[in-house]
Amino acid sequence: MTRLRMVLLLARPAVIWLLVMFTATGLAQAGRPEDAFLLGRALVIVIAFLLSSVAWNDLADEPIDRVNLPGQRPLTTGAATRGEFVALSVGSAVIALGVSATLGWPVLAVTCCGLAVSAGYSLRPVRLAGRGAVASLALPACYVATPYLIGVLSARRGLSGADLGLASGLYLGFIGRILLKDFRDVRGDALFGKRTFLVRHGRVPTCTFSAMCWAAGTGVILLASHHRTLLLIATETACLAGALTILRALATDGGPRRDEALISASAIIGRGMILLLLAHLSMTAARWPQLGHTAVLALLFLATAGQAAGMAWHGPASRLTVPAWLGEADTDPGLARRDGTATPAQAAAVAVSMTVSTDPATLPGRRVPG
Repeated sequence: MTRLRMVLLLARPAVIWLLVMFTATGLAQAGRPEDAFLLGRALVIVIAFLLSSVAWNDLADEPIDRVNLPGQRPLTTGAATRGEFVALSVGSAVIALGVSATLGWPVLAVTCCGLAVSAGYSLRPVRLAGRGAVASLALPACYVATPYLIGVLSARRGLSGADLGLASGLYLGFIGRILLKDFRDVRGDALFGKRTFLVRHGRVPTCTFSAMCWAAGTGVILLASHHRTLLLIATETACLAGALTILRALATDGGPRRDEALISASAIIGRGMILLLLAHLSMTAARWPQLGHTAVLALLFLATAGQAAGMAWHGPASRLTVPAWLGEADTDPGLARRDGTATPAQAAAVAVSMTVSTDPATLPGRRVPG
């Protein structure tokens, strides 16, 4: 049970769900949304790919995670060793490649490329994660193109122009979303020299570029969608308007708690837009009656809007709790581990002390205009 919990913590359920939706969207685009067995095989590949990718990333970012995510990742809590993470990453990659081979060489080729890019994103000497704008382009390529193309190519061997158009739209939209995760990590990224788009350019340019990607991605998706309806266009456009409103608010620094609420709300909208597309493609392929098609899209839109509004207003549930396994010695700022590293409590104290402002302009080494 402990190992299973570690794996779930490593991959993050929200990320797993996102890649499941991309894979299912690929199958629906290829006209096979009802084939549960084929979807299951594709998901084995995608989840194994995800575990391998995240394990490499946790290994590479362990020092940064001690600042940004104290007590939240297996390596920073001591729940797993680096050797176990290497074994998990290699073993997951082997599983992904093995199952890919049973679905044909196109799926195998996509899986190989995805694993190579994800390893290069985290590991030196390539280390794309530290290369600014390149990182913002490479990570979506892994997390969007790999599962989506595996879904399409599991159902048929070739790719059409519409397939590539839909992939481009999903990719652009995900770039807009992935840029926002850097707000949470800005302190540790700056301290360890990780030159993300936010660290290099600041809050307003990041929100502006994110908005451009959201808008472009939505437009391309609607153009590439099969049998698009007025309701699909209306619901996707309304979701885009909500996301742009959130980005406009995020461009002003209102503190880390407000940032977290707005970014979480935008994530809900992003997942809702993908779910709307997936539902539309699946119901179209299954030849659902118009009334049922309309009802499902309307309910999904209302659920997305309600959840996003609630998140923006109240924010996510607080995670500022001290785990029971932290002993009294760990809470003493005067005590350190024998190897000289900070205890989890000390790392948490450092992180809390540095959340006064998340504006990159106030970080060490950056000149404040004026």
